[in-house]
Amino acid sequence: MAAKDLKPDPPVSAPYARHTMAYVLAGGRGSRLLELTDRRAKPAVYFGGKSRIIDFALSNALNSGIRRIAVATQYKAHSLIRHLQRGWNFLRPERNESFDILPASQRVSETLWYLGTADAVYQNIDIIESYAPLYMVVLAGDHIYKMDYEKMLQQHVDSNADVTVGCLETSLREAQDFGVMAVDEQDCILSFSEKPKNPPPMPGKPDAALCSMGIYVFETKFLIEQLHRDAADPNSAHDFGKDIIPYLVANGKAVAHHFTRSCVVANKEAHVYWRDVGTVDAYWAANVDLTDIVPDLDLYDRAWPIWTYGEITPPAKFVHDVDGRRGVAVSSLVSGGCILSGAAVSRSLLFTGVRVHSYSTVHEAVVLPYAQIGRGARVKKAVIDSGVIIPDGLVVGEDPVLDAKRFRRTEGGVTLITQPMLDKMAK
Repeated sequence: MAAKDLKPDPPVSAPYARHTMAYVLAGGRGSRLLELTDRRAKPAVYFGGKSRIIDFALSNALNSGIRRIAVATQYKAHSLIRHLQRGWNFLRPERNESFDILPASQRVSETLWYLGTADAVYQNIDIIESYAPLYMVVLAGDHIYKMDYEKMLQQHVDSNADVTVGCLETSLREAQDFGVMAVDEQDCILSFSEKPKNPPPMPGKPDAALCSMGIYVFETKFLIEQLHRDAADPNSAHDFGKDIIPYLVANGKAVAHHFTRSCVVANKEAHVYWRDVGTVDAYWAANVDLTDIVPDLDLYDRAWPIWTYGEITPPAKFVHDVDGRRGVAVSSLVSGGCILSGAAVSRSLLFTGVRVHSYSTVHEAVVLPYAQIGRGARVKKAVIDSGVIIPDGLVVGEDPVLDAKRFRRTEGGVTLITQPMLDKMAK
């Protein structure tokens, strides 16, 4: 008998989000972001001028109507936990809302931390059961996108699936870095493989593959049963993509949910937007793309806001107005607390509290909070970490060989600068 045959009929009617817990997996280091994750986990990395990467998954949950949220953390979690405490502490238990931060704390074993994504849920089953949600949406906390999870929940219930997997179309080359599924005409998943060398193409689309977004919907009771089964398997990696999903594809009913059905866009002309900003090049490009006149990701859509910790800052300030020393920003995002003192900024993002001093120029740069760019400096195509102090007269982005000696220069020509790199250069 298939696992789906054991499940009871759905106990409630739509909307389903109010009976759902969103469980966000936010423990990953994100090592491909290089020194950007030396001090923070990937979900805690800044994005878009004032947000963190994790704010997108959390905002999607909140905007979808989900009012019970849990976040599992592990790698260098302090800055992430601090951000969550400051920006996401408004959910109220007296309104049947909850927000739990769940660091790896050896709750099941005195010797083991979270072993995999499934284990990160398994170790907190008692907390999940205490809230008794009827459905679980399991999310990755390190992607940039807008999505209405209620639509995915609706499909899950309507299809009587054991698991519904969020998916998007990619090229066959890109698919090699994802979990890839083959589906039939009813979107039932026929096979699922992690990072295959030869991804199966989609029916009727020989150049495209259907890839997992790391988003899963389960009925809670059924998920807990599967987590107990997986935890008892000594050969399991205790991971959703490697173990739980392939098992259900083979032994139950797994259904694909196409991102195009639930992607939130501000206007009909916008493209479906999902980004894995897992490399410095991808991170830089996704941020700089926001400076376009009409970017595909609309941060100004008040109908689907990106919630975050709103630091109290004064307005951005632009001073001096003489030739060669004019405070100006063109095609740029400039956050609160920034001061452009006789400097020219173009096609760049300045996060909170950035100071750019006189006679300096900044082009196609992502400058994280409270960094300073010294007098007469020239910075081009760079990512500058938070708190970095760029010395007066420093030139970045014009000499690739010199940049590679002093800083971290990527294959795409982006220069990543951290304070330890500058300190080493000064010695």
